[in-house]
Amino acid sequence: MAEVDGHGLIDASVPLRVGTPEWPGDTPYACGWTARIADGSSVNLSALTLSPHVGTHADAPLHVDDAWPASDALPPAAFVGEAVVVDVSELDGEIFYDALAEAATRQRVALPGAARLLLRTGRTIAGGRFPDAWPWLTPDCVRALARGGLALLGVDAPSVDARDSRALDTHRALFGAGAYNLENLDLRAAPPGRYELLAAPLPLVGLDGAPTRALLRVLS
Repeated sequence: MAEVDGHGLIDASVPLRVGTPEWPGDTPYACGWTARIADGSSVNLSALTLSPHVGTHADAPLHVDDAWPASDALPPAAFVGEAVVVDVSELDGEIFYDALAEAATRQRVALPGAARLLLRTGRTIAGGRFPDAWPWLTPDCVRALARGGLALLGVDAPSVDARDSRALDTHRALFGAGAYNLENLDLRAAPPGRYELLAAPLPLVGLDGAPTRALLRVLS
C-alpha cells in the first residue's frame, strides 16, 4: 500500500508490472529487453507493450466518441490542483447526488464547488485483482457537480461507469460538460479530506487515453 513519503506525498498510482490487472480483453502490460549490458551491450534498453488504460490513467474523450478530442488534447491543468477525497466504499451501484453529498458531509469534506473529486470505492486493482463490480456516479450527479465547477472525477475503480455499461453515460456526462477523469487510482493511503493533486497525463498523440503518475499532498 502507498504511504506518505518524507516529502508529504502519497503515491496514488498503481505500479505497472507484469500481472497488473488490465480490463478483461484489453492489451496487458508486457516488457522485455532489446539490449543488455550482461550480453555485451554498452547500455540496458527495455521495451514495453500495454494499453494506455492499464494502471492509473486518464481517458481521452475519443475513448467514447470518434468526434471528440484525443489524448494530446487532455489539459494538464485539469489534473493538477486542489482535490477532495470522498469515501463511498459503503455504497453500491448508482450513486445519486444526495447520497454523495451525505457521505461528504459525514466525512467533513466540502463537496460544493470542488474542482477535483476523487472517490474511494474500495474496489481497486491495487491489490492485484480486477474487481467484479464497483459503485459509480449517475450522469445527473456528474452534471450537477460540473455545474458547481467540477473539472475532474477520479476513481480507484477501473472505470467511472459500471463494469457492464456499454453506453458509458457517466463518461459522456463528464466529457460533455468539459470535465475529465482519472481511473485506477490507489487511494488506500488517502483518507477523506483535502489534497493537492499532481497527475498530468503523458503527452501521447492521437490515442484514446494516457497513463499518469498520480501524487497527492495533504492540505491542512
